[in-house]
Amino acid sequence: MNYEEKYMYRCLQLAAFGGGHVAPNPMVGAVVIHNHQIIGEGFHQRYGEAHAEPHAILSVKDEALLQESTLYVNLEPCSHMGKTPPCAQFIVDKKIPKVVIGTLDPNPKVSGKGIKILQDAGIEVVTNVLENECRRLNKRFFTLHNENRPFILLKWAETRDGFIDIIRHDADTPPLQISGPIAKQITHKIRSENQAIMVSTNTAILDNPSLTTKHWPGKNPIRIILDRTGRIPEDYNIFNGMAKTLIFTENPRENTESTEYIYLHFDEHMLNNLLQILTSKDIHSVLVEGGARLLNNLIDTGLWDEALTEVSDQVIGQGVQAPSIGVAPDSSVIINNHLHLRYMNRNKKFSSL
Repeated sequence: MNYEEKYMYRCLQLAAFGGGHVAPNPMVGAVVIHNHQIIGEGFHQRYGEAHAEPHAILSVKDEALLQESTLYVNLEPCSHMGKTPPCAQFIVDKKIPKVVIGTLDPNPKVSGKGIKILQDAGIEVVTNVLENECRRLNKRFFTLHNENRPFILLKWAETRDGFIDIIRHDADTPPLQISGPIAKQITHKIRSENQAIMVSTNTAILDNPSLTTKHWPGKNPIRIILDRTGRIPEDYNIFNGMAKTLIFTENPRENTESTEYIYLHFDEHMLNNLLQILTSKDIHSVLVEGGARLLNNLIDTGLWDEALTEVSDQVIGQGVQAPSIGVAPDSSVIINNHLHLRYMNRNKKFSSL
């Protein structure tokens, strides 16, 4: 590992601290190096607040050292006025002579423009240091801008003989318990890392889920519910106001402070139209937790990026068939000798969760 990679890894470590708090912005970390010593560092901490570069630069105690220092950052500094001033111009104003960048920003408002501002000011710019690792960290952000849709992560739990639940017809019958306490914590951690969570009508009615992160410290995801005819009772947990909720339906009701009803025609174009609406709302990632029909539809249309399944030792003989994804697991982790977590990546753009 060379010294540029060493400091870029530190940027990635810092950037990850912003996970669950900066969406739809990317996770970004920055360090200021003087004579091979870190004299300042920072990360983008919360959406709408200062970016990583100002945090790192302003943490340097002796500002005069900036003119002899190198700034490392895992994503190209922004070049446009958003909720905060452009970072590229801030770097120029501080007279930092060299900037090392992990990867270019895929956002057309920024891509290449931040680098141009730096180079036009005479700053030496080095790019593509640990580019794959930098892209992987912000895979959700890159998918939104490169594919014009949110990053889709599928998640379900199944028995060893391939069922996700027993056959149920009403909410009075409790669901099959497959996940244990540790797996539930992992699921809630994943919820906190994705901007939204989506379920279909039957899952909402039969399970009455809250779809929050109560087993993990983190921000609750936006709840996305597919409810074509408006069958979900108004006293269900998804209407408890604990998170913003989007109800896609052909039978809209009046919006409330936390719930927005969005008309969607449930035809063969429904999934693509749904994802375009979410893209227009800057939702860069969706965790899909059910039901089986929704999961299978996303798999069949190729509208998914990664999948995480929990496979238990249980054998129930019959029930609701688990989705068939047709992709070999990239990795598998054993939890308590009773549960396997299996991770799958559809097109190998990014090599790990």
